[in-house]
Amino acid sequence: MANDQAHNVVALDIGTCKVVALVGELAPDGALEMVGIGEHPSHGMKRGVVVNIESTVQSIQRAVEEAELMAGCEIDSVYVGIAGSHVRSLNSKGVVPVRDREVCDQDIDRVIDTAKAMPVPADQQVLHVLPQEYFIDNNEEGVKDPLGMSGVRLEAKVHLVTCAVNAAQNIEKCVRRCDLAVNDIILEQLASSHATLSEDERNLGVCLVDIGGGTTDIAAFTDGAIRHTAVIPIAGEQVTNDIAMALRTPTAHAEKIKVRDACALTELVSAEDNIQVPGVGDRPSRELSRQALAEVVGARYEELFTLIQAELRRGGFEETIASGMVLTGGGAKVEGLVPLAEEILHMPVRLAAPCSVTGLADRVRVPAYATAVGLLLHGREQEMREGGRRRSFGGGLVDIAQRAKRWFQYRM
Repeated sequence: MANDQAHNVVALDIGTCKVVALVGELAPDGALEMVGIGEHPSHGMKRGVVVNIESTVQSIQRAVEEAELMAGCEIDSVYVGIAGSHVRSLNSKGVVPVRDREVCDQDIDRVIDTAKAMPVPADQQVLHVLPQEYFIDNNEEGVKDPLGMSGVRLEAKVHLVTCAVNAAQNIEKCVRRCDLAVNDIILEQLASSHATLSEDERNLGVCLVDIGGGTTDIAAFTDGAIRHTAVIPIAGEQVTNDIAMALRTPTAHAEKIKVRDACALTELVSAEDNIQVPGVGDRPSRELSRQALAEVVGARYEELFTLIQAELRRGGFEETIASGMVLTGGGAKVEGLVPLAEEILHMPVRLAAPCSVTGLADRVRVPAYATAVGLLLHGREQEMREGGRRRSFGGGLVDIAQRAKRWFQYRM
């Protein structure tokens, strides 16, 4: 790196239910030690989108202040996640001639620029250009890094991710209102994949499903590269609302019941197992069967996995993800969810928590922190490859080495 001093990298996960700020101390050798965690209930977000600027700003400030207090430092810039049904994706390709019969950085930059030159609606902006593979001349075998290879024609296949311009601007506005700079805005399922998936899973084919509070985010990988991303507007918040309506209890109590007693399969619950359900207003609490709760929860998750299956079929990925599905996110930690998913999807399923961090790792080694830890890992790689320099998401602070961006895009 450009200096030999450790410095901090900060991740900010602005979710529908909570805002999480993580501070990692980055050593010159790339070691990342988590030194601060801040968390606060999220107010002002709905299904991944800002709906109230002031409330979102206050939630961010509280989480950041808590992280600063624990880490003993002042936070001035962050890596932020983005999600929501406004996110779109498509696969594209570009072709350019190789100027000097040997592929150089400029050739790779040109072919990527050609591949991303797709018409984008005026209300959308390109968020990520993720290279999948390159082809040289008429060779049918794709390569990950063509730099230095001989040829006269270079082709690139890429995965383009776009997001609503106003959604990104509102997130950036909220962060800047907290006197923080935005280093980068990252699609949340990409961040989560960086924290939870193994290289073997990416190569064999895997579908990551991040069940958050407001949205469920999907990312499909084959041959080590991302091939498909999608967002489903059903997640943990809808499960909580179902419980509140079915059991006739306030939403706050429904959330506690979900966390403490929810199960996605009725056969895993004893018929004699009962739960206490607080009443609405002055009505007294009452005792209900936990199996009744499981029926409500299981119905919603069954709908979710059916929609995920339809999304994979529509993209042609149901038969190509040999290693199966990986569940993560706060909405994924429900008893019986893995066997329910396997029953519906007919593929192996595992529940994943983030890894690859030290320090306060035990605090975040649960599925709910997958996105935040992934954002932190993204920040580490970008800081290392940029030699400690930073960029603004809006552009203009510093130039970024194109090779550094491509390296991280492959890692994602």
